[in-house]
Parts: sequence; structure tokens; C-alpha cells
Amino acid sequence: MKSYKRSILCFAVLFLLATVPAIQGSSSGKHNQASSGCTCHSNAGGITVTNDFPTSYNAGQVYNINIGHTGGTSAFVGGFNVMVDKGTLQNAGTGVQIQSGTSATHTGSSQLGWAFDWQAPVSGSGSVSVNIAVLQGNGNGLDTGDGWGTDSVSIAEIVVQNTPPVASNAYVSLTQGSGQITQAYHDQELFANYDYTDDDDDVESNTQIRWSKDGTAVSQRNDFLNVPQSYTSIGEVWTMTVTPSDGSDLGTAVASANSVEIIDYDSDNDGYGDQNDAFPDDPNEHQDSDSDGVGDNADVFPNDSTETIDTDGDGVGDNGDWAPNDATESADTDGDGVGDNADAFPDDATETIDTDGDGVGDNADAFPNDPNESSDFDGDGVGDIADVFPNDATESSDADSDGVGDNADVFPNDATESVDSDGDGVGDNADVFPNDASETIDTDGDGVGDNADVFPDDATETLDTDMDGVGDNADVFPDDATESLDTDMDGVGDNADAFPDDATETLDTDMDGVGDNADAFPNNAAESTDSDMDGVGDNADALPNDATETLDDDGDGVGNNADAFPTDASESADSDVDGVGDNADAFPDDATETLDTDGDGVGDNAQLIAENLAAEEEAAQKQMFTIIGVVAVLIIGVVGAVLFMRRGEDSTDEAVKDFSSLSVQPQSTPVQQTYQQPVAQQPVVAAEPVVLQQWTDEAGYTWRQMDDGSNYWWTGSEWKRS
Repeated sequence: MKSYKRSILCFAVLFLLATVPAIQGSSSGKHNQASSGCTCHSNAGGITVTNDFPTSYNAGQVYNINIGHTGGTSAFVGGFNVMVDKGTLQNAGTGVQIQSGTSATHTGSSQLGWAFDWQAPVSGSGSVSVNIAVLQGNGNGLDTGDGWGTDSVSIAEIVVQNTPPVASNAYVSLTQGSGQITQAYHDQELFANYDYTDDDDDVESNTQIRWSKDGTAVSQRNDFLNVPQSYTSIGEVWTMTVTPSDGSDLGTAVASANSVEIIDYDSDNDGYGDQNDAFPDDPNEHQDSDSDGVGDNADVFPNDSTETIDTDGDGVGDNGDWAPNDATESADTDGDGVGDNADAFPDDATETIDTDGDGVGDNADAFPNDPNESSDFDGDGVGDIADVFPNDATESSDADSDGVGDNADVFPNDATESVDSDGDGVGDNADVFPNDASETIDTDGDGVGDNADVFPDDATETLDTDMDGVGDNADVFPDDATESLDTDMDGVGDNADAFPDDATETLDTDMDGVGDNADAFPNNAAESTDSDMDGVGDNADALPNDATETLDDDGDGVGNNADAFPTDASESADSDVDGVGDNADAFPDDATETLDTDGDGVGDNAQLIAENLAAEEEAAQKQMFTIIGVVAVLIIGVVGAVLFMRRGEDSTDEAVKDFSSLSVQPQSTPVQQTYQQPVAQQPVVAAEPVVLQQWTDEAGYTWRQMDDGSNYWWTGSEWKRS
């Protein structure tokens, strides 16, 4: 009997344990589990995490990251989680979600590899810590038999040290590169001078130059190398300070070694300052144009440094005047003692007179009194002018006036001929080929005799090497009978040139009317231009002027690369990176919220949490009531059983003592009624399903995934099970 009681108590305890709800795992990704791993799953081991995180980074650079694994058993499902303490996770790939830019995880379980970008932090951020966890699931729907692994990565910052530049030898001068000064006149310009050096060989950039007047900064000339005269006045003292810069760092400021006082000047009070006055003490002079030491006002020849005086007033300075006191003479070019004006031959020292006025001096004139003759070069007694051949003693006459003396003229009476070199009976003048007995005529005057000329009437042609009917001179391709013209002079004949009038083109491989040289796609008739040079022709490029974009699948004017929703024309941006476009997102800057179904300004997720808490509290209460009821039933049952057993014992004893002659009736009905009645009447309340995940699809519908495996969608007025 005691054994029977213990059995009943054990059954009660097991029943109570069976009523406690089990904890269910999530098929969606969990953030911030990268350090500990997927501890809700059993770990079969053998998983090695793979990743593309660099060992060091450049500040602000974007790195493409791929997460995967090696080892383990055959996997059908998987998940991951990545956490970084610096930088920003962005550009989530397929099946990836990013939270707050520092954590990334999966959105489903159908992938075994995931991709996203990591932008390194700003300069000076130091090392970056990365934690990674990867799950490999066997697809049995349970938390057993799976494998997971973790990894940690430390990424060092690449720090580039810069050495500031150095300025030296700073001073003020009147011109760039001239020496130091201590004074300047008020109409003179001031210039800053300094030497720049940089140990890193960085180019000078944004060097600071500061001018001061009487110790007060003149901000209007900040960073200017000069101070124009319009900024200065007499009595002021100017200084300069330079601070060198390489565009990154400033060096040490260096003051000018000198200060410059602005002074007045005009010693002779002639209205010209001493600096610009060639004669600062002579009020009658200020300029010496020819620098001969005589002022322009007194200098008869102000632009000639060799002359200043003209005694005879003939316009020739005394230094250069052969006869400085004779206004009729100034030169004796030939040095014969006769001035050029009186000398008939001023350039010939051997002649001064020409009696017959024939232009030949009497000293050299063979006929000084005959103005028609002056020489007899060949000494034949006939003056050179009368002698048809003054240099040939063998000839003096030319009957036909053909230029050939009668003695040597083969045709003395034919003015057109004198020689027949080839002896063909045709004088050389009439004979186009005087040395070729086979030719006499050249009709077209091209230098080739008619007998040998293929084109005797065409002066531009004589040969036709390729026999195409076009002379070699006109034929651009004289050895090619298929070509003769090259209109655009590109070296390709018009017959073979697809663009005979365009020197830049010869071929049109794809026959689209655009030459191969200008055609960005010479083998594609559908394309010829690529305005943004992205490798995609303008006809196929949805954004032909944007090298970063080629496609716009949804036709919203935003390229797929920049469009967070490339297939949804109603959306292009997702400011809070929650997977819901800004247009449909009631909270576009809050990644935790997308909907405000009731329009109360509180997102559905925040409201859902409150509802879940209330539902969980209600379910807990119902569960507690259920447990209390069951426990009460069990207690009643146990008590009833104990009483029943005692009553059974007493009844049996009585029957033996007092009613041995009577038949024993079964007493099971009252006991059965007492035990079963509370269980039959106690209601069993099922727990409400809990929301695991909420999202909005591309069509704008909002969904909820519940812990019982069901899905619900919002109709606009209620949640409906799908």
C-alpha cells in the first residue's frame, strides 16, 4: 500500500514538470552574440571562422568583408554575428542586417556565407576589436547536432607621421629675390622673401604670411607676398612674419630679419623722386634716356649715347661729324679727303669725278668723254656697250639678235635658233628634247616627250603603273589597280574606306554608322558612346552621365548602386538602415521602428513590446491558475485515495466481523466520481503565441513571426494569420 502511494506522488511531480513551457531558439539573427557564440545550440566542433578583415587599416577607408567558415559537418542552414568597437558596418549584402553600424547578423538561415562593408574609423582612433561567431546547422529543426565557432580580430591603425616644414632667411625687399632693405619710398612695392624646406619633401601649401605696420597687423594683406604702394605712407615701419605649411602641419613662425621705413624723396624739388631721378640734384634734368651722363633736356641726341652736341646744326653729332663746322658735309666715307656730298663716288677712294656723267669715274673710264662707253673688257676695240659680246673677243655682232654671235650661230638668221645639239634638224629652242634625237615635242609640257608619255595631253601625268586609267601622279595608290583616291588622306583608299571623307575613321566593324575609332563599342551595333566611361554604352546605361551607375531597375531615377530599394520605384533611401524605405517608414530615422498603425506617434514595435509584456503577464497568470488547479486536483485526488484506502480497510474488517453472511458490493463508483470530477471540469488555457520578429515587405505589408511557427499580416485594422 505504501508503494502505491509513492507511485501516485511521483506521477504528480512528473505531471507538474511536464506543464513548464520549453525555451525555443530563434531562426532569425541575434545581435551582440559574437563574443559568446551561439550557445543556445549544441556545438559539434570542428568549425573555423573565415573573414576578410584586414590586419591594419587606413583611416576612413572602406573594406569589403566576407564571412564564412571551414570544417564541420554537412550544413544546410547557418547564421553569423559580427561586432566591431570602431568604424561603421554598412552596405549589407543578401541575408545580412546591420544594427547601429557596429553589429551585423543574418536575416534568415538559408545562407552559409555573408558579405558587407566596413568603413575604418577616423584618424587617431587606434586599434579596432572585432568579434565573430558563425553557426553551421544540420537542418533538423532542433538545437542539437549543430556546430559553431568564434574568432577575434585586432586591426591596427596605420599612422603616417608628418614633419612640419621650416622657414628661414625671411626678409623684406623691393622685388622678389632682391636683397634686404631698411628704407623704401612711398611709391615702391614691398615683397616678402623666405626659404622653405621640408624633411618629408612635402610641397608647400597654405603657408601663412602676416604683414605688420607700426606693430599692428594688416589683415588685408594676409598670405600675400607683396604690399602695393597704395597701402604705404611716409613714416610707417613695415615688418613681415612667415609660418610655413605643407598643407597638413604648420611650422614655426619666422619674423623678417629687417624692418622697412617708408621715406620721402625729391632732393632737387623738380617733381621727380630721387629714386627715379637720374639727376637728383639738378632741377633742370631728371632723365638720361641714353645713359651718356647728359640729361635729356641738354642732350641734342637724348637717345644716342655717343652724341650730345651738333655744332654746325646739320643733324649729325660732333663726335660722328667728319666736318663738325661744315654744315654741307658730315662724312668722308671712302676717306679720300673729299666730303661725301661733293664726291661723285663717296664710297670709292679711287674716284671723285665723272666728266661724261656715265657713272664711271674718270680714272677708270676707258672712254671718259663718251657717256655711252666706259670700258672695253675684251679689248677688241669695240666699247662694251656697242659690243654685243663685250667679254668675248671672238664675237661682236649678232645678226638675228638671238644672243649667239654670228660666228658660232648654226642658224645666224633665225633668231629662234642657234644650236642643234642632237642633230635631228630641229633647233634646240624648238626641240623640247634637244639632246634626245628620239623626242622633239612635249604637247602637255610635262617634261616627258609625247612618244614616251602615256598621257601626252595631260601635263600632270606621264605614267600609269597599275594600268587603272588613272595617272600615277593623281593615283594615291599607283601600284594598286583597285584604288586611286584617298579623299580624307588617311592612307586608306576610298573604295575600302568606310568613311572616305573622314581622316579619323576607316572602319565600321559593327556597321552602326560610327567609325571604330570614335565608337566606344566597335563590335556592338547597338552602342557607340559611353559618356561616363563606365564600360556600359549610353543606350543600355540608365544613367549615362554617372560612372557609378548603369542600372535603374525600378525607373525611379536613382541608380541601383545608390538605391537602397533598386526594384521598388516608390523607395530609394533607407536613412535608418532598417530595411524599410523612408517613404513607407513612419520612423525613417529610427532603425527600431517602421510602423505606427494606430497613428499615435508610438511605433508598433514599442507598442508591441508593451502588448507582449501584458500578454506574457496574462499568460503567466493563466498558467499559474492552471498549475494551482492541477495541484489542487492532485491533492484532492491523493487525499481521496488515502481516505478510500482507509475506508476500504475498515469496511473489510466490519464485514468480516458483523456481516459475514452478506454479499460484498463494489465501492468503486463513489471513489471514481470523487477523483474524476475536478479533472473533467478544470479548463485548460493555451498560452498566447509570442512575437519573435516584425518586418515590412517591399509591397508595404507588415508581417509578424510568432514563437509557435505561425505568421500574421496587418490588414489595416487587425492581425490576420497567413
